[in-house]
Amino acid sequence: MRTTLAAIGLAALMMSGVATAQGIDNYPSRAVTIIVPVAPGAATENEGRIWANKLSDLLGQQFVLDFKPGAATTLGSAYVARQKPDGYTLAFANSSLPLASLQFRDLSFDPVKSFEQISLLGKRGALLAVSNHLPIRNAQEYVAYARANPGAINFATSGNGGIQHMVGLWFVSATNTKVTFIHYKAAAAAFPDFLAGRVQMMPLTYSGGYAPMVKPGKVRSIGTANLQRSPLAPDMPTLVEQGVADFEYPSWLGIMAPAKTPAAIINRLQGELAKIGKLPETQQKLGEDAIIVASTPEQFRRAIADETERWRKLIQENNIKFEDAN
Repeated sequence: MRTTLAAIGLAALMMSGVATAQGIDNYPSRAVTIIVPVAPGAATENEGRIWANKLSDLLGQQFVLDFKPGAATTLGSAYVARQKPDGYTLAFANSSLPLASLQFRDLSFDPVKSFEQISLLGKRGALLAVSNHLPIRNAQEYVAYARANPGAINFATSGNGGIQHMVGLWFVSATNTKVTFIHYKAAAAAFPDFLAGRVQMMPLTYSGGYAPMVKPGKVRSIGTANLQRSPLAPDMPTLVEQGVADFEYPSWLGIMAPAKTPAAIINRLQGELAKIGKLPETQQKLGEDAIIVASTPEQFRRAIADETERWRKLIQENNIKFEDAN
């Protein structure tokens, strides 16, 4: 009897393994929905659609974008965290996620634990710009001026506790300097004052359309906030090159699935995305300033965890409150 039961158990286990393998081999067997947690027309959609369309080509099923914007990407992210972990509902994530998860009280998800990270797809360049009205052309001159004139530089942000504010806090902390933060409702609202010299400093992104103004000299960059120089401005040194240790803040795009999605599905998707990242047409479609990463799941998971902890530390050290976010 024991032998019979053991044989039955072994057979059942083998059949279960075959069925699981067949399920993974057949994945996806129907359309996959990718939640976009921002409004249509944003960079997350435009870049994400390039990756999604290529996944459709390689895997033979449609990867369809579904928009669920709101609350700095947390509404769409919360929706995905609640879905069945079968690989048929995924989510794009961008650089808003780690900070947004700290801005809102009583969130129903954790930015790391509630998801299976699939891949950090790519990054976009950013730069730290100063007004032409200041005698500052690089990080060293900024440090000298800011220390000689503590608080004299008005640093424009897209809002209290927003991403530009956090980047500014990180930079002044790393350089042991002091500025006066001027908060606007959006970066676009701050930019006219920046051009006019009423505020003298702010972070800009290449994808935001501001960076081209650096070349004709309307504004001045003191360095790029990336680990490597941008192909759009190869002569512009990074802030790391200038001695601001580990200072990297690009905008980024990644893709995730609900927690407990089978590892075989996660690994298959990551493998296909890695192939897509190596295609010359991908770089061509994304643009020369796109830094293609196509990371492993663990690398993406660690990046989100590290970024969340960095913002958490700055929030605590500076006693930042998020009254408007709740």
